Amino acid sequence: MKETWRWFGPGDPVPLDHIRQAGATGIVSALHHLYRGEAWPLDQVFKRRDEILAAGFSWSVVESIPIHNSIKLRSGPYEDFIGAWKDSLAAVAKAAVKVICYNFMPVLDWTRTHLKWRLPTTAYALRFDVVDFAAYDLLILARKGAASDYSEDRIRAARVRFDSMSEGRRDDLERTIIAGLPGAEASYNREAIRRLIAEYQGMSAAELRTNLVAFLREVVPVAQEIGVRLAIHPDDPPWSLFGLPRVVSTAEDVRAILAACDTLANGLTFCVGSFGTRADNDLLAMAREFGARIHFVHLRQVMRELDGSFHEAEHLAGSSDMVGVIRAMMEEETHRRRAGRPDYEIPMRPDHGHLLADDIGKKVNPGYSLVGRLKGLAELRGVMQALRYAIPELAG
Repeated sequence: MKETWRWFGPGDPVPLDHIRQAGATGIVSALHHLYRGEAWPLDQVFKRRDEILAAGFSWSVVESIPIHNSIKLRSGPYEDFIGAWKDSLAAVAKAAVKVICYNFMPVLDWTRTHLKWRLPTTAYALRFDVVDFAAYDLLILARKGAASDYSEDRIRAARVRFDSMSEGRRDDLERTIIAGLPGAEASYNREAIRRLIAEYQGMSAAELRTNLVAFLREVVPVAQEIGVRLAIHPDDPPWSLFGLPRVVSTAEDVRAILAACDTLANGLTFCVGSFGTRADNDLLAMAREFGARIHFVHLRQVMRELDGSFHEAEHLAGSSDMVGVIRAMMEEETHRRRAGRPDYEIPMRPDHGHLLADDIGKKVNPGYSLVGRLKGLAELRGVMQALRYAIPELAG
């Protein structure tokens, strides 16, 4: 697999020369300052490409071109926003980027409740606590109808947790959930997120899937024509939040998406962390079933907790069989190479990383510190090298 690294542009606390020191050869980036659904100007796309090339990298993946909520709702000026998305797609194709990662999560992108959860190692991890989230939804946001989405036991636990929180913790929880994490499409205040959630009131998962399929049937032919591959990212976490539907959480979801436009241009970002948060997702079976349509891989590990919470774990020591997934992806690359597919090499990146050593106390994007990802990439690289020695056909 091609070793890549997510870079948020010139303002990223991790500069490109440090990424070279980590050993990555490809960059995953986007125009993160343009996230309201507008078309990406070609000159700005080329500027980002040239910054990456000048540092000795290839721009391997765009992550992400944001999808405006009107497209997900299929209301308002959604056709204009689909047109802008197609224009952005064409611009990155002219910059010779072949893979575009995107998501279809309503309102919120990836969501956590803690950005610095202290581990026994004294490192810090990202965490999602289901009770903290319920406390926010029920008692801080006070979403209309929220109680119907929780069991009585969970509501009681949320009230106890809320009562134990300081004002500072309540404020921090709100910022963490709705103020926008790295790579998210937007940030909100409390009233804005209430209004947007209300726009989805009554929408079922089936209706959201219908809107996703309608979007794909407009953009996939464009992607196919200009020679790029789309790779939808799974929901994170892969279940409903704020009563909002989710449609990229399970193997069944992926089958429906891939079948809707049965072409190589319509593919998947296989995120071990997102899919692995659900114990009922068989990651090895999914990697093998969808392998031909997997265009990008996020190698992130989580540790599932007993109550449904989870925290981000060491890349090789969590709830998912990371080594097995890597082997499945390398086997897929071997199949592609033998079949003569020019896209046989699958870009991967060490997704997220613990806050470690000198990065503690520095300005870093949550989940995107230097040392934690460098450690993760070194471990993952070691797995790939060991597999090449143990299984000669994987060596290419």
